[in-house]
Amino acid sequence: MITILLVDDEPLLRLGFRLVLESQPDLTVVGEAADGAAAAARTAELDPDVVLMDVRMPGVDGIAATREIVRNSPRSRVLILTTFDVDEYAFPGLKAGASGFLLKNVPPDDLLTAIRAVARGDAVVAPSVTRRLLDTVADRLPDPAPDGGPPTSRGLDRLTERELEVLEKVAGGLSNGEIAGELVLSEATVKTHVGRILTKLGLRDRVQAVVLAYETGLVRPR
Repeated sequence: MITILLVDDEPLLRLGFRLVLESQPDLTVVGEAADGAAAAARTAELDPDVVLMDVRMPGVDGIAATREIVRNSPRSRVLILTTFDVDEYAFPGLKAGASGFLLKNVPPDDLLTAIRAVARGDAVVAPSVTRRLLDTVADRLPDPAPDGGPPTSRGLDRLTERELEVLEKVAGGLSNGEIAGELVLSEATVKTHVGRILTKLGLRDRVQAVVLAYETGLVRPR
């Protein structure tokens, strides 16, 4: 059974999500919160598998709440809900440690699939969407090497040459299969490389790896 905490300041939206989620035999809503402070407290109390997190709330917003949850309740994974496909909250939310983001008007089947994916440790932002997201917010990313020098390390020096190649491809929006084709590797080998990259860099999923690749300057936006 996958346990879920609903976080939204609109009671009717929480009710709607609850009805959709509890129609499934493997999903259960264990609690609700109407703001970020309550979300962090309820997560610590209930230890849900997934926190379905709105971002625009009074008081403590969803970004700050996500950051606190990732820090203090790392087993619970955060899935951010956003009003627009790419807005000013999407990148900060992923950077804060969320495992992905969805539109609030997502079809119910897609929502259910995303929650199950996050619960098993996957990211729900497709590689192509991640690339488009980061390109969209590129002007807000720090420039770690304005003189054109090498990228900021942030642990990249712990990666092998092949792992750096794989990370560049991941940040470029390629799937494991596409990376395997370009680097002439098996898909299983690429998956192993991605796992090692995440472990060495202390990252939760490939979304966080993409964020780090952009922030360090390993990959430059278009």
